[in-house]
Amino acid sequence: MTASAITGGFAEGLWCLSTPNSSYVLAIAADGRLVQLHWGARLSPGDGSRLGEAAAVPPYQLPLESQEPLPVDGGLRWGPPSLQIAFPGGVRSLELKLVDDVAAAAPGTHRLDLVLADTHFPLQVVLHHRVRDDSDVIERWVTLRHTADSGEPLRIIRADSGNWLIPQLGDYRYSVVSGGYYAEGQLRRGRLPDGEYRLTSRTGITAHHANPWMMIDDGTATEAHGPVWSVALAWSGSWRLTAHRHFQGRAAVSAGFGHDGLSWPLDPGAELTTPPILGLYTDGGFGAASRGWHQYARAHVLPHPGEDRPVLYNSWEAVEFNVDETAQLDLARRAADIGVELFVIDDGWFSTRTSDRSGLGDWWPNPGRFPNGLATVARHVHQLGMRFGVWVEPEMVNPDSELYRAYPDWVMHFPHRRRDELRRQLVLNFARADVRAWAIDWLDRFVTDNDVDYLKWDMNRGFSQAGWPERGDAQDWLWIDHTRGVYEVIDQLRARHPALRIESCAGGGGRLDFGILARTDQVWPSDNTDAYQRQSIQHGLSQLYPATVMSAWVTDKPYSRDEQRNQYAYHVAMAGVLGIGSNLSAWTDGRHEQARRNIALYKQIRAIVQRGAQYRVGDPPGAGLTAIQYLLGDETVVFVYRPRAEVTPDPDTVRLAGLDPNATYTDPDTGTVALGRTLMSAGLPVCSRLPAGDWASAVIRFNRTG
Repeated sequence: MTASAITGGFAEGLWCLSTPNSSYVLAIAADGRLVQLHWGARLSPGDGSRLGEAAAVPPYQLPLESQEPLPVDGGLRWGPPSLQIAFPGGVRSLELKLVDDVAAAAPGTHRLDLVLADTHFPLQVVLHHRVRDDSDVIERWVTLRHTADSGEPLRIIRADSGNWLIPQLGDYRYSVVSGGYYAEGQLRRGRLPDGEYRLTSRTGITAHHANPWMMIDDGTATEAHGPVWSVALAWSGSWRLTAHRHFQGRAAVSAGFGHDGLSWPLDPGAELTTPPILGLYTDGGFGAASRGWHQYARAHVLPHPGEDRPVLYNSWEAVEFNVDETAQLDLARRAADIGVELFVIDDGWFSTRTSDRSGLGDWWPNPGRFPNGLATVARHVHQLGMRFGVWVEPEMVNPDSELYRAYPDWVMHFPHRRRDELRRQLVLNFARADVRAWAIDWLDRFVTDNDVDYLKWDMNRGFSQAGWPERGDAQDWLWIDHTRGVYEVIDQLRARHPALRIESCAGGGGRLDFGILARTDQVWPSDNTDAYQRQSIQHGLSQLYPATVMSAWVTDKPYSRDEQRNQYAYHVAMAGVLGIGSNLSAWTDGRHEQARRNIALYKQIRAIVQRGAQYRVGDPPGAGLTAIQYLLGDETVVFVYRPRAEVTPDPDTVRLAGLDPNATYTDPDTGTVALGRTLMSAGLPVCSRLPAGDWASAVIRFNRTG
């Protein structure tokens, strides 16, 4: 693999940042602006200086503002700004000049900071860049500094993390995921319209209806072929992403935290650093883009990417709020019997929590339901050979709780305005230091006292009346500092408990992004556990996020009476992190045995699924014969799904990918031997492996044997 590099410098007026397979070139234009000249295939040394001059737009041949890495609100610019500042006296026009560059290198990493300053006001803008030897992802972020020692604050109206210029293409097509609760992560592709196309979240979390990333191609890329440019924002709060397409034939993508209508005063001596905006170029199609993101997540985002995620059992669908020690211990015994490795008690274990009406905020075991506390349950679970996990929702409070009655001002609120409840809850303001101190205190004690191995950290509603009266005109900081406060609490908790593992949940898939994944181990993609619908959810989310972060459960809905449909549900869940969310007490002996077989199989293949390279080698979910291949070293596993037996014939083979064409591969289950080139060109026959009828599925393995 070719090492990353940064060449050029201030004296040359040009910088070339190279990853193993791509280059990103910045230059000082003739008018002094900093512009992007290239983002695409890796250049040879010296090629950057031959890229030409900055672009201009008719009819007046004005500079193309979206060519700038951070277009500002100011001057002859009319496109969407990435940076807007209101200076004292009502001045809203920025004039930035490049004043310095700072390059640094560490093993495997190169960093470049470009320092710009306003020509009059005390504002410094630092554009940070980082490239790594083992990834084609380029990391960018911005620091804004009020450089005066005293005086008036500057007001930040928009502060994106960066703007990415897409090269000139014959056409522009976007790929995003959208949807909603119970339908997260639905992959959408379409022609990028002229003007502005925006995705955003105003909920305070990443959101169910969209995710902060976009891929761009020329309309001809496929899963396996074609250049693709992708941009992702590593942020778990409100955000916005804007794609801007010029009539003259250029496009750019800018993204950052916050949403329209917010502003943040920056006091003298203070600074604001934005979350990373990440860019990845590949010429290998959407599949190669996904594998690039997955590899980056495992190498530089996830806290423990090399661990096998355990097979989980969660008690929610068995008992819902009817939680007590006797029932939980019975479920734990049944879970251990089928091979489960992690037992999780869900909502309803604490305080007066017998429904969603009360108790949130009062985090101690319900003495009537757990007379011996949770430590006794944890001990029994550990004796059964499983880890012990518990559901929590630290950011929420019920008005009917001791916490709220003691600290009503801890919630987000405005004076003289009602406090709207959703699910009978209000949102605690984690921007407040006292709320964070309370949270880390009880979480630390709870994990310690009850020997907890795993937390399912939920967050079931978006912000409303998102005020912080004590901060006055500065209370919009809440929208940033709440998310950073959540990050801080999780980081502190994990530092105190290195063995603790955490799952991110937000009413399903409402908080999934590279920001939260940097401090959690997996996510709950959706409350929808219907296996057919989960296929499309997992398909969409897999465009950016690896299988090792996707919790996937087999539940009683709607498959309990159909063994083949149950088997299909297991195979869908096995393509992520397998979990069980059923009422084990109501299962037949046959369902217990089916679970044992599938859990045992998953344990054999999970390292390949969770850490292997993913290839989507069949049709998209719902479009025919779907197949997903995972490849790790000499082992590959293929999941094949045919949920509907159509009148028209399905393909009878699936062409595998990523194999050594000259190597021999053996199926350990059937003894079938084939060359890699045969499996990739002629294909793997699958129809004989699939049972007849609807909800057919199969798991096929191959090991390299020669």
